Amino acid sequence: MNNPLYDNLFGKYLDAETVFIETTNDKVITHGGFVVMAARLANVFKSLGLKKGDRLAIQVEKSVTALCIYAACVQSGIIFLPLNTGYTSNEIKYFIKDSGSKLLVCDDEKLSEIKITLQDTEIELLTLNEDETGSIVELAKEQKNKFETVEANEDDLAAFLYTSGTTGRSKGAMLTQNNLLSNAKTLVDYWQFDNKDTLLHALPIFHTHGLFVAINVSLISGSKIILMPRFNVDELINNIPKATVLMGVPTFYTRLLSKDTFNKKLCEKMRLFISGSAPLLAETHVDFEERTSFKILERYGMTETNMSTSNPYNGERRAGTVGFPLPGVELKITDPKTGNELSRGEIGNLKVRGPNVFVGYWNMPEKTKEELREDGFFITGDLGLMDEDGYVQIIGRDKDLIISGGFNIYPKEIELLLDEQEGVIESAVIGVPHSDFGETPLGILVRDKLLEPKISQIEQTIKNQLARYKHPRKFIIIDELPRNTMGKVQKNLLREKYKDIFAL
Repeated sequence: MNNPLYDNLFGKYLDAETVFIETTNDKVITHGGFVVMAARLANVFKSLGLKKGDRLAIQVEKSVTALCIYAACVQSGIIFLPLNTGYTSNEIKYFIKDSGSKLLVCDDEKLSEIKITLQDTEIELLTLNEDETGSIVELAKEQKNKFETVEANEDDLAAFLYTSGTTGRSKGAMLTQNNLLSNAKTLVDYWQFDNKDTLLHALPIFHTHGLFVAINVSLISGSKIILMPRFNVDELINNIPKATVLMGVPTFYTRLLSKDTFNKKLCEKMRLFISGSAPLLAETHVDFEERTSFKILERYGMTETNMSTSNPYNGERRAGTVGFPLPGVELKITDPKTGNELSRGEIGNLKVRGPNVFVGYWNMPEKTKEELREDGFFITGDLGLMDEDGYVQIIGRDKDLIISGGFNIYPKEIELLLDEQEGVIESAVIGVPHSDFGETPLGILVRDKLLEPKISQIEQTIKNQLARYKHPRKFIIIDELPRNTMGKVQKNLLREKYKDIFAL
């Protein structure tokens, strides 16, 4: 059967005995073994009645089996929906109901709470734990080693990735087989991956960077992966001598530089350090090159577009830029008011078009029409400029998006919750610079004159309702928010006032 994504990622490894994944606890998985496990899982899905086009949601810790579930979904034509492990059960409920998922795979520790939260749905629940145990693993043991791949074409949906909206309602970005496959092929060529590479993988696997970039690029190129369960700077340092490539977020590099044991000799076998998901400070670029002689390669992408730009592999990698549009990707900087394309060096809305760009938001035709235009250009919401040499710089965002440690945070979602709290008249959440995370959320609370907000209670409410990465790192209590003549809160003034609040 023809299934472009499966054929290119997994189909060529049916009998391969070469090592695909090596875990940090010395477990080794061959390409062939990986494909067999994926086939067993695909048979599990079939036995549960799942078919092509159905959605499967997964909220589990990083593991080889979790990656096999992704492969099994591709082979089955099932739409894969990875969810951040930090999401609360209430957040999960929204994603399940909105997507219409037929199956949720979760951790055993969360099963009881999720059962209660989802009791008014008909979703099937299976478990998978970080140690590779769980009900789905037991079911897979009873299945056959082979599965007849479901026919699909490049326009069929392969995945949903939810991205928060400025109104607080998350949007399901629909990604096709071609969105994922075309981007992976481009990156393999642009970053010169081959089967001699070993990728040190310390990213989460529930978003574009750690899954559709790192895993897909490794599969297509035949690279080996050293799979770390999560980021740990000491473990990273222990494994760098065995690797040739590291994909990371700025936090990885600031933490590495904080260790005296991280030096040039440690990186002798490395050929490439890649950073993305958040801006890398210029001083980090300089410090890293002085320590290792390597220039970090920054690139730019987002949930809806996969990767759109990259600094060159061969050529000047400019700090403060995200390089050039990737081959096959068109990029425009346009006037926010007129939509007309601007000249080099002028700041405007950043728009992209190409095979990497998603096909729309699930069940949100109006939002899709608003952001994905008929000519194929997607309005990213980022402000940028292209310099005289063609390098793209991300200046800021015309939305209030905060990117902290590689995770997208939309202030409105947090503000809606803060505004409900006792003693709070209104709130504003802004992103402020942070040396470790690029930026981090800061909560500004306007006090009720009759009742002072209780920060400890507010922090507990936030902890119960929102994923950890969304929690404001600090709260400031003030009497009123700055506004313009139209009554709009001037967050730019707040960002300027508190920009050094976390300065070391």
